[in-house]
Amino acid sequence: MTVIHSPSTGRQFSSRTVGKPSQSLIVGGITLLMLSVLGARLAYLQLFEGTRNRQLADENRVRVLPSQPARGNIFDRKGRILASSRLSHAVFLSPWAQKKTEWPATLKRLSQILDIPESELHKRLEAGYRSAQPVRVARNISLSLVTALQENSHELKGVTVDVEGVRVYPNGGVAAHVLGYTGEADYEDLDRLKEQGYRIGDIIGKMGVEQAFDRELHGEWGGQRVEVDSSGQILRVIGEKQALGGRDIHLTLDLDLQKAAEAALGYNKGALVAINPNTGEVLAMVSRPGFDPNIFSTRISESTWQELQSEDHPFVNRAIQGFPPASTFKIVTTTAGLESGVFSPDTVLATYPSLTFGGIEFGEWNRAGFGYQGFVGAMAWSSDTFFYQIGDGIGGKTLIDWTRKYGFGAKTGIEMSEEESPGLVADEAWKQKELKEGWYQGDTINMSIGQGYLLASPLQVAVMFAVPANGGYRVQPHLLKDNKPVQQWRESLNLKPVTVEILREGLRSVVAGGTGKALNVSSIPPTAGKSGTAEDPPRKSHTWFGAYAPADKPEIVVVAFGENSGESGGSFTAPMVLRVLEAYFQQNQPVEPVPVQPPE
Repeated sequence: MTVIHSPSTGRQFSSRTVGKPSQSLIVGGITLLMLSVLGARLAYLQLFEGTRNRQLADENRVRVLPSQPARGNIFDRKGRILASSRLSHAVFLSPWAQKKTEWPATLKRLSQILDIPESELHKRLEAGYRSAQPVRVARNISLSLVTALQENSHELKGVTVDVEGVRVYPNGGVAAHVLGYTGEADYEDLDRLKEQGYRIGDIIGKMGVEQAFDRELHGEWGGQRVEVDSSGQILRVIGEKQALGGRDIHLTLDLDLQKAAEAALGYNKGALVAINPNTGEVLAMVSRPGFDPNIFSTRISESTWQELQSEDHPFVNRAIQGFPPASTFKIVTTTAGLESGVFSPDTVLATYPSLTFGGIEFGEWNRAGFGYQGFVGAMAWSSDTFFYQIGDGIGGKTLIDWTRKYGFGAKTGIEMSEEESPGLVADEAWKQKELKEGWYQGDTINMSIGQGYLLASPLQVAVMFAVPANGGYRVQPHLLKDNKPVQQWRESLNLKPVTVEILREGLRSVVAGGTGKALNVSSIPPTAGKSGTAEDPPRKSHTWFGAYAPADKPEIVVVAFGENSGESGGSFTAPMVLRVLEAYFQQNQPVEPVPVQPPE
């Protein structure tokens, strides 16, 4: 074989070594580039994403075992319990305890035991993935269900039963609309309350005092942070914080008087309110139809909730909703007439079967008139035609101004502000906006006797009665018992002494010999009051009666309202007011309330 030598180098070449030096450079460059990219990625993950990644790692191995705070108790003014809590069993899911593909079988079995639709359990499970805490799926379960869950625990991985507090209302439906009820916070609640530290699983007030004072009653969560292994077993406790129980609150309600008011209103649709006219303290508040707040201590299905939401709206607190105040409003018309200076205290006007204003005939309620009357006599007989003339004489603007000074058209300031209606005091601007028409003479005439567009709640009407009762002050009704000076709860309307005197004489004459004679009895001190009957076609009329006693030194105002009750205020609602006043002054034994639903 011939060997060929390079003429220039004398080096020997082989086809198997051609290009090897350049290959090494390429491979080395690629390796260096990959190491650089990897290093940069590691540096990014550690420097920029380190905190987030550590958090994700912690969430995989660290769990929070929450400890729910004990909710504060609610007491009446004499320290008697209105709402408390007791221990019960609840069922929770820990979403991380299984793979998502394993949960359907577990939820199917759990659905069979708890009689809860699988779809609802799946919904709760999905919600649980958004939190590091177990998610509650059932509350206040029976001991037999606790046993069933224990017996089937081998099929229920990630399902736990724990002890928690559940709300109890020992008096059943008594004061239900005032107390309200509690329930588990939904996502709408959390959107509203998340800035205040609320979380998934929180039991919060949903209505009434429970809602109004939720921050005080709720307390602060505690719990343990624990490290778990891949199967969810606890390895060690990392940290612990004791739950802080909620604060007890005392209300101005008197339980005995509340029960008397519930019994007085009975099954009649409407409301009854009793307040201290000097301080604004709410002594009793009833609304019908009612409900038992204890039903919310356990799970309520959608169908059950729909059944509870009947056409009579039992969850609406009628004591703080607006209705035409009818002739009780003649207190305001009298005030406006006297304070305007248009009418003097000794004014005497003829009354008629009817009067015509703006081409429209407005009748007297007795269709005959009451002859010549002054303010006191017109109040005693509730003469419509007398007060038509007062309203027409002072004009709509003056009447509207005094209506607002009495507090109508605005919330009273009671703590249940989210539920309270401001009512309505219509004026020309409102009519233009809502009805595209101006303010007519007839609107003033209707308003002068508490009809037309005017709406006021029984609580607002009670505040109105408190003005003549306490000598001319508008009080702010409230439910929280405190030691604030009386002056902080009332504001002077700067009435002339003669205005207050005529109002008190007129209201006393109503009971002494007018439309409120049902309260002219020896079982209570001398009383002052006023009836009212508001038309609501095509339905039956609403009826009112408001009163305060003793007439010379008032301690209590009571207002009763019958929604579409028919009859008249003097015959239908006055006896309700009498029963409450008797309970207050005679200090009777506690009256057993009627149940929420009539017996079968």
